[in-house]
Amino acid sequence: MTTVTSPLAGRAVGLASVPDPVFSGAMVGPGTAIDPVREPSEAVSPVDGVIVSLHPHAFVVVDEQGHGVLTHLGIDTVQLNGEGFELLVNKGDTVTRGQGIVRWNPVAVEEAGKSPVCPIVALEATAEALSDLRADGDVKAGDSLFVWK
Repeated sequence: MTTVTSPLAGRAVGLASVPDPVFSGAMVGPGTAIDPVREPSEAVSPVDGVIVSLHPHAFVVVDEQGHGVLTHLGIDTVQLNGEGFELLVNKGDTVTRGQGIVRWNPVAVEEAGKSPVCPIVALEATAEALSDLRADGDVKAGDSLFVWK
């Protein structure tokens, strides 16, 4: 069982309200989304594990149970080519929950015409595998978003 915690402070909004059909339709996997506070911040690891994928706008951490958690910083932010994002770790690094992974500024993302909403997705999971899913309300970095059985 894996408890996935929020990589960001903001408001939980749920995947259905993400302005991207791939995420809102849970095609990538089930999970939730965070509308982040509008200030420069660090996106932190939602679990203890290894960084298996790392881009300026997105990262995947796989825990010891093999659960991969995707944190995607904003929507269509790949088009920003890393502008405004700073990587704090390297692919292959072992990280702990709450450790900074990417420094970014949601305000700059909005100014570039992109949505700063951040999907947090359980990769290759079924919706039934998740419980205690947060889809609304304010969250702080480190607050529980869902439990993955």
